[in-house]
Amino acid sequence: MGTHSETQSMTSEFKLVGHSNFVRVNPMSDRFSVNRFHHVEFWCGDATNVSRRFSWGLGMPTVAKSDLSTGNSVHASYLLRSGDLCFLFTSPYSPSLSSPTSAAIPTFDFSLFTSFLTSHGIGVRAIAVEVEDADAAFQISVSNGAIPSSAPIRLGNGVVLSEVCLYGDVVLRYISYGSEKRNSDVTKAPSEWFLPGFEKIPEESSFQGLDFGLRRLDHAVGNVPDLVKAIEYVKKFTGFHEFAEFTADDVGTSESGLNSAVLANNEETVLIPMNEPVYGTKRKSQIQTYLEHNEGAGVQHLALMSEDIFWTLREMRKRSGLGGFEFMPSPPPTYYRNMRNRVGDVLNEDQMKECEELGILVDKDDQGTLLQIFTKHIGDRPTMFIEIIQRIGCMTRNEEGKLYQKGGCGGFGKGNFSELFKSIEEYEKTLERKPAA
Repeated sequence: MGTHSETQSMTSEFKLVGHSNFVRVNPMSDRFSVNRFHHVEFWCGDATNVSRRFSWGLGMPTVAKSDLSTGNSVHASYLLRSGDLCFLFTSPYSPSLSSPTSAAIPTFDFSLFTSFLTSHGIGVRAIAVEVEDADAAFQISVSNGAIPSSAPIRLGNGVVLSEVCLYGDVVLRYISYGSEKRNSDVTKAPSEWFLPGFEKIPEESSFQGLDFGLRRLDHAVGNVPDLVKAIEYVKKFTGFHEFAEFTADDVGTSESGLNSAVLANNEETVLIPMNEPVYGTKRKSQIQTYLEHNEGAGVQHLALMSEDIFWTLREMRKRSGLGGFEFMPSPPPTYYRNMRNRVGDVLNEDQMKECEELGILVDKDDQGTLLQIFTKHIGDRPTMFIEIIQRIGCMTRNEEGKLYQKGGCGGFGKGNFSELFKSIEEYEKTLERKPAA
């Protein structure tokens, strides 16, 4: 097991230049073949209840499990899936009663789990990506400076799993299916399209009818104390290229700010943004607040792609006060009056009215349009939250003639950051009130 506190010495190559000076180039520089996001694993104190909250609040049916009923005495893990979006929730059983060989996720570790939960509360332990060869991906990553977390493990059915440290206590997990290739048909056994050791959940006990239109993970954002060091580290062992950049001048307010950069694989299907705090501002940076409450680096938010954000938001808001997720306060009416001048050529009047009613933010770049909204923090700590997005435009055809949407179409909401920051600043002020004496 490697530790995330280990440091890497490397020549500084990455230099933040900001959005206006950044030139996007895809050098096709991946060190190994990366296909897409595979799943996100959350570590939590009670996988049953947390997974049901996410299932209910996001419209993601629980489709597979590995727990005592399947012979796993190490950990309970429940898998939610909507389209290609997969969330896995894991918590341990008593270590005194466990049989280590029964774990479906063989990298699960009791001592790591305990320290993780104490330091971070509920949070993302693993960002998993599907690669052509998880064994080769691990060896190449480590030989290029990645801190190893778990050497390749063969799970059966040709599936291989390996892990390297990403940032903080978060690992980048590699999954490959070998010559068998992955069968994405959810009607098949989970051991075929997800991982061996997982079994299908009966429909009557898993919110199977829920579907709010979420289809895949668009990007997973991390907060780190030192952006240059974090970007250099990940860029060096993956070969990922810089996809976008933002500085405090681009996305800050008069009170606080951040620096941010986005890394992407060759196909730009795996987007990994990272943020660092800006110090010396009137208010403490929201990134610094995160790092303090999370006790270090970690996943700040997950951006979930919807095929119809209006449908998704209507359903989610119905459940906001009934066990679902609450949203950040909507921007003022002036935001939506100005929005009509910016995106009136993309959205019709009814759609713009619906954006205002639902509190959706809209931004546009030279390629496409982004619709986005953010939840409040998902747990007790002011750390992790969820973003719901829809991208409009940027449609093109691949070499096989298949129509697809280019990665990052419409950007990451640069034009909305100032409004979002103001909203977060006002929300944080409500958390700072001291009880009356």
